[in-house]
Amino acid sequence: MQQSKNDFWVGLFVMLGVVAVVFLALQSANLLSLNFQSGYRITARFDNIGGLKPKAAVRSAGVVVGRIESIDFDDKIYQARVTLLLEDRYVFPKDSSLKILTSGLLGEQYIGIEAGADEHNLANGDTVTATQSAVVLENLISQFLYSKAAEGPSPAAEDSK
Repeated sequence: MQQSKNDFWVGLFVMLGVVAVVFLALQSANLLSLNFQSGYRITARFDNIGGLKPKAAVRSAGVVVGRIESIDFDDKIYQARVTLLLEDRYVFPKDSSLKILTSGLLGEQYIGIEAGADEHNLANGDTVTATQSAVVLENLISQFLYSKAAEGPSPAAEDSK
């Protein structure tokens, strides 16, 4: 009888441990967000979203003010359409701008909101037109190499001949 009781409690604690590990794994991968607050949706269009993913953070001044709800491709204007869900307690002027930023040098990407100065605030269903696309590291490297190749050989290399 005592062995059966111990087996039950050990099994229960193992199950709780497995559930806790799965919860933490989903939470750290941004696949699970437990946010019970209501919010409002806005959309934005970007030429290039880089590695931006749904459920990524939307930040203003470093504070998470919402999450990315969905990312679609608009085949009429050939741009990415990003839908953001912002928390109701945070309001931003209509002329606010959105940028795709990166945490650190090679970290995850998120959207940063820079508040404008308009008297009217963004509301559910609004579209933000002032956007700045992601900076793609490969494009920067290729532009740098192309500009160096266009300059030709350096004067020091010509003097050595």
